[in-house]
Formats: sequence, structure tokens, C-alpha cells
Amino acid sequence: MAFQPIVDIETGRPWAFEALVRGADGEGAAEILGRVTEETRYAFDQQCRVAAIEGAVAAGIADTGARLSINFLPGAVYSPVACIQLTLQTARAVSFPTDRLIFEFTENERMVDTAHVAHIVDSYRKMGFSTALDDFGAGHAGLGLLAKLQTDIIKLDMELIRGIDASMPRRMIVAGVARMCETMGITLVAEGIETVGEYEALRAIGIRYQQGYLFARPGFRSLPIPARPARDLRVAA
Repeated sequence: MAFQPIVDIETGRPWAFEALVRGADGEGAAEILGRVTEETRYAFDQQCRVAAIEGAVAAGIADTGARLSINFLPGAVYSPVACIQLTLQTARAVSFPTDRLIFEFTENERMVDTAHVAHIVDSYRKMGFSTALDDFGAGHAGLGLLAKLQTDIIKLDMELIRGIDASMPRRMIVAGVARMCETMGITLVAEGIETVGEYEALRAIGIRYQQGYLFARPGFRSLPIPARPARDLRVAA
């Protein structure tokens, strides 16, 4: 696993670390996920959860106070209660608080069984976990999906973020989503921030939690320390 911080820009500290699957030789997530078959999906999903928790604790997440966000495959969860048992055992074995776990899913193609995913989200919430919808605003992960299931966290797709400082339509859309999330009690995270301009535009809108190469690239088996954007440093000085 590699880990990338989601930064609380009010404190400059990691609010959470997202666990990103990597190959033994550093292969990226897309290459690894491309090898997963219908027959191996469940075992892969289970092992990723174990590797994420064990790897994050080994890297020192317990002492940071940050949460751990684990990507999961909704199609691999046949029963939320049964499929969470290994995750709980792993967290207990390494003394990681389960209320600091976030389960994150993305749905770029039309969801076959929305009711099943809504059941997973509801079950995880009752167990004390947080859930996140990734890539919001891309593919089918949009308002229609949000109307059918409400996660605790929404992560804005990077296509909405790219060049937002120079795009009034993007700023208006993101500001509208931010107001909607505030009303619904949903935490909003912007991902894919690469420039100081994007960071400042999002900060002006009021997006507190941000993730991207501007702060830190994923650290293989390590928890990167997020950098303050350069202009922030000049202001602080």
C-alpha cells in the first residue's frame, strides 16, 4: 500500500490518509485492479483491507490522530456484517480504533444494485464507520446516486478541480455542491489539487479538506508529511 494525506487546511495536518493499492514492484492501482477477476474479487478486497490497516499502523498512523480511508469494492461485499469481520479482527490485532476507519467507494459506471450499496453504507454507519463516495461528479457518481444513498463524505472528482481558479463555471458548481453538503451534513473533500491557484480557489469557497500532489504524493509504505502551499508560507512569514 501507498498512503496519501487528506489535509485539513485549517491546521495543515493530515485529517486522513487514503490507502492506495500498489504492486510489489510499485505498479499503480489501475494495473493491479486490472488483474482482479470475478473469482478473485472477494479475496482481493479482503486482503486490501488487511494490508491497508497493517501498513498504516506500521507506518505510524496511530500516533497522528488521522483517519484511514480504505477503498473497497461494493460487488465484493455479499454481506456487510460477514465481510467486515476480518477487518475488525485486523484492527483489534494492531490496536487501531475502528471509529477512525473510512470506507470509500467509487462508481464510474452505472451501479447494478444501488439498494445493495445503500445497505452497505447504512450497515457500516451503524457499526461506527464512516463512508465516502469517491469521484463525485464523474460518470454515474452524481446527484442521482446521492439521492439514493448518502455517505458521510463526498470526494469531488479532480475534473471539477482542474483549473478551477481560472474557471467560473467550475467554481460555481463546486460552491453549489459545498452548500448542498453543508445542508445535508456531509463532509466535502476536494481531490487532485496540483497548483496553488486551485488550492486558493477551493479555500475561498470554503473547502476545508483537500488532497493532491500539491501537498504530497502517495508514500509507499509511509505516511508523507504534507507541505504547506508556497503562498501560505509567505503569508505566515
